[in-house]
Amino acid sequence: MSSFIETINGYLWGLPMIAFLFLTHILMSVRTGFIQRKVFKGIRLSLGKDKSTKDGISPFSALATTLASTLGTGNIIGVSTAVALGGAGAVFWCWLTGLLGMATQYCECVLSVRFREKDSKGEYQGGPMYVLKNGVGSKALGRVYASLAAVAGLITGAAIQTNAIKETVLESVISRNKEFDDPSVISLCAGTVVAVLTALVIFGGLKSVATVCSMVVPFMAVAYTLGCLLILLINREMVCESFVLIIKDAFSLKSATGGFMGSALMLSCRYGVSRGLFSNEAGIGTSSVICANANTDSPAKQGLISMTATFWDTVVMCLITGLAVVSTGLCCDVSDTQGAMLCMTAFSRIPYVGKGVLVFSMIAFAFSTILGWSAIGEKFIVFLLGEKAAKPYRAFWVMTIFISSFVSLEGIWALGDLINGILVVPNVAGLLLLSGKVRDITRSEKGIGA
Repeated sequence: MSSFIETINGYLWGLPMIAFLFLTHILMSVRTGFIQRKVFKGIRLSLGKDKSTKDGISPFSALATTLASTLGTGNIIGVSTAVALGGAGAVFWCWLTGLLGMATQYCECVLSVRFREKDSKGEYQGGPMYVLKNGVGSKALGRVYASLAAVAGLITGAAIQTNAIKETVLESVISRNKEFDDPSVISLCAGTVVAVLTALVIFGGLKSVATVCSMVVPFMAVAYTLGCLLILLINREMVCESFVLIIKDAFSLKSATGGFMGSALMLSCRYGVSRGLFSNEAGIGTSSVICANANTDSPAKQGLISMTATFWDTVVMCLITGLAVVSTGLCCDVSDTQGAMLCMTAFSRIPYVGKGVLVFSMIAFAFSTILGWSAIGEKFIVFLLGEKAAKPYRAFWVMTIFISSFVSLEGIWALGDLINGILVVPNVAGLLLLSGKVRDITRSEKGIGA
C-alpha cells in the first residue's frame, strides 16, 4: 500500500502540482499587491487587542491556535525527511513555498472571515467549506472538501503526531537503557497520557484549546528556535557553505554522489514543496478555519495576522531547521543517517542538553498540533453533521490518539501527502474564483491595501 501511494504521489506531486501551487502563490501575491511586505504590520496586529465584537476568540489566540496546528512534526521530521530524500536543495523550495504561500494564507483567511456564519450559539463557523458554500455557491463542493479534510485531520493531526510522541519517548528510553525490550509499555503510557491530557483540553471547546495554545506555543517555539540557533553557532564555519549548497542543490539537474546531499532538481523541488505545504498548509486552507473564529470585524487585518503563521512556521523555523541539518551534514558523516535522525544528529552537537531540547520540542510540537487540529477537525464535522456531532467527534479524536500509539504508521506520511494534494484542488479553485473579492477587500482597508 505504501508503495502504491508513493507511486500516486510521484504523479500528484510532479511538475503539474508544483507549477499549480507556485502559480497560485504568485497570482495571490500579485492580486494582493505582494501582501508579504506587510508581515511586520501583521506581527504588530497579532500582539494587539481587537474589541470590535464580543464573539469568538482574540486575534492572538486565533494565531496561536493556527500555529499550534501547523508547528508540528513537519517542522522537524518533515524538514529532515525532505533533506534526506530530496537533498539540501529541498530546504530552498520549502522556504520559497512559505514565502510565496504567505499571500495565499492571507487570501484564505480573508475569505474565511468574509463568508463565515454564526451557529445557534452565536459562535462563528468558517473555513474553505463555507467559502465554497457561500462564496462560490456550491455546498456540495464544500461538503467534499470538509469530508476529505476531516480524514486528513485524523491522519496528520492525530495519528502522525501521537506516533511521533511515542517514538520520541521510546527512542529516549532506549538510548538511556539499552536492555529495554518492551515497546508496548511505552505505547500504553504515551497513548494514555496524551489521550487524557487532550481530553481535558478539547472537551472545554475552542476557547479552552485557544487558551492552552496561547500559553504553550510561544514557549515551545522560542525553546526550539534557540536550540537551532545554538547549533548554527557551533557549526558557524559551515553556515555560509550550507547556504551555498542549498541554493546550488536546489537547481542541480543531476544527482551528486554520496550521502544525503545529492539530489536532482525535480526530487528536490517535490519534497521541498510538499513538506513546506505540510508544514504551513497554505494552499490546503485548513488553517483558515480557526482565523474565522477571531474576534474581529476586519477580514484584511485578520488576514495579515494569519499570514504571520506561515512566516514563523516555514519562512523562519523550517529554514533554521534545514540550515541546522545541512550544516551538521557538512561537519559530520551522516551518510547512514535517515529522516528524523538527521535532526537528532544535529541537536547532538549541543553538549549535555541537545537531545533533551529536541525531545521536549518534538513532544510539545506534536501535542500542540493535536490540540490545534482537534479544533479544526471539529469544524469540518459540524459543517457535515451539525452541532450535535461535536462532542462525539471529540471522543472519537481521543480514541484515535490512544489507538495510534500502538499502530505502526509506516507510509502514513505518504498518505498525508496524498490527501493534502487532493485538498489543494477545491481550495485553490475557490481562491481563484474569488481572488477579485480579496483584492477589493484589501484595497478598501485603510493602511493595508497597495
